[in-house]
Amino acid sequence: MANLFFISDTHFGHHGILNFLKPDGTKLRDFSSVEEMDEHIIDRWNSVVRPSDHVYHLGDVAMKRVDIGTVSRCNGHKRLVRGNHDVYKTKDYLSYFDEIYGIRVLDNIIFTHIPVHPENMGRFKANAHGHIHANPSPEGNYINLSVEAIDYTPIALEDLKKRI
Repeated sequence: MANLFFISDTHFGHHGILNFLKPDGTKLRDFSSVEEMDEHIIDRWNSVVRPSDHVYHLGDVAMKRVDIGTVSRCNGHKRLVRGNHDVYKTKDYLSYFDEIYGIRVLDNIIFTHIPVHPENMGRFKANAHGHIHANPSPEGNYINLSVEAIDYTPIALEDLKKRI
């Protein structure tokens, strides 16, 4: 039986992210090169995701169109919830993702790239999101799935539910 996983903000090929800092002033991603960063993310992803599993990527796959294809080296059947940096034509992503969404709701959890405003949580028991990297999520039932918050490793739906 296939498992369901989630991850966000891989930023494949993004050289600039290696210069970003966490709120405490330390490096957001402590890698010596973008190649090392990409390989680390791919290795962590493939350490838990099998080819038959399903993965929702909650946005910001890559900064440049040419780097979107890096996700093809990651196991699983992939679905994309677009992020603010996923700005290219849908056809550019469909070579690597089975489906593309703006948001997704599963098990009464709303999956988005950017955290939803608390007033918009409505009937949902939680918001799983990315976008904020190492910054804290809003108060309440928010779960940050940016790679920096989940040790660069996709999280299984069952483990995600335990965090709620």
